[in-house]
Amino acid sequence: MMKIILSFLILIPFSFFLKWNVLIVCLFMYMCIYSTLSLNCFFSSMSYSFGVDFISYSLIILSFFIVSLMILSSNKISSYSFILVNLSICLILFFIFSFLNMFMLYLFFELSLIPLIILILGWGYQPERLISVLYLFFYTLFASLPLLMIIIYFYSNNGCLFFDYEFNKSSSFMMHLFMILAFLVKLPMFMFHFWLPKAHVQAPVSGSMILAGLFLKIGGYGLIRFMFIYEYLFFKYSFIWYSLSIWGSIIVSLICFVQGDIKCMIAYSSVCHMCMCLMGILSMTYWGLLGSYLMMIGHGLCSSGMFCMANLIYERLLSRSFFINKGLISFLPSLSLIWFMLCCFNMSCPPSINFLSELIIMGGMMNYFYWSFVYMIFISFLSACFSIYLFSYCYHGLFHNSYSYSFINVKEYLLLMVHLFPIFYMLLIINLFF
Repeated sequence: MMKIILSFLILIPFSFFLKWNVLIVCLFMYMCIYSTLSLNCFFSSMSYSFGVDFISYSLIILSFFIVSLMILSSNKISSYSFILVNLSICLILFFIFSFLNMFMLYLFFELSLIPLIILILGWGYQPERLISVLYLFFYTLFASLPLLMIIIYFYSNNGCLFFDYEFNKSSSFMMHLFMILAFLVKLPMFMFHFWLPKAHVQAPVSGSMILAGLFLKIGGYGLIRFMFIYEYLFFKYSFIWYSLSIWGSIIVSLICFVQGDIKCMIAYSSVCHMCMCLMGILSMTYWGLLGSYLMMIGHGLCSSGMFCMANLIYERLLSRSFFINKGLISFLPSLSLIWFMLCCFNMSCPPSINFLSELIIMGGMMNYFYWSFVYMIFISFLSACFSIYLFSYCYHGLFHNSYSYSFINVKEYLLLMVHLFPIFYMLLIINLFF
């Protein structure tokens, strides 16, 4: 564990001398080295408050994977400060997913806000990025301060902050609310999601990729960790967040149909999928937890690829509006299949890990509340509708120029295919998760 951390810390000063493609190779090497760690059914590779189990293992590999694709998608930004921000985000995410101590997780949970704000303010598009940063900052600040109070309470009463410690029983709703509010905002759950579309629209492509691919997963990871500490509280009060998530998924799916911005629509679809992920976690069953975990990984790859695709369109037409991006099948014909596959995987179409995760989540939800499958079918139907709407509105219709050509280079094909391949390949190795 420490050898990976120390070697990564050495890589950060060397980033001022290395080219971006060498950095990508280094990050892929870290991912391969980390994937060779031996895991058992409990924490392994334990040293200096670090440890890895099945929950954090795939999320750390996903962190190295998405950050390397962030650098690949932003090679036009050749500044060393940009690479430094990306590497610091990767290191902070590695710490978040590997710490066994609650306070250290909280510390790096808050620290992750700083490089993300620098990324949006430094390389964002419009002047409205200042407002989006304020939304992101104050939502995270006001939601995470109660979590700090709970952590202090845990330490004063029990003298221990490790996740494998069994705390006393409690029936306080305020303790439950303070414990999970920060993670519900980061997830984000419906009613706490207003910062996400603003941050996505104003962020550069790398900011959107890291937001959709990894920062939303911190919320699910924190909920899973704290759920095992106070199981009785989750068992007693989960119906509140469960009900909000069901109605929120339906309402957000309908909101997707009235969006005029491609990135904004993809951001709202992320809210819908994360609400489904939250429903699986709150069911407190093995199937619900496994389905939510697979959905976090599948959505991280699929949503990141969709934001890459939206950025490719924006770089050529200088607009993300649905009313201008029409008839792209004649402008970018070679990307039509990739865009169609991304939209299909976004609506959990087989063969993808997203399809299997939705089926497993439905099984967990029916154990919690039998008639949940009615709402789940309706949510899946609306998800398919807005994904098809996104593809057909962009790629069909009349383009404003009659000339047909494909202005895409090999690097961009590679970037999109690297997003698509793991979503399909993970379905073939699904026996590793059982």
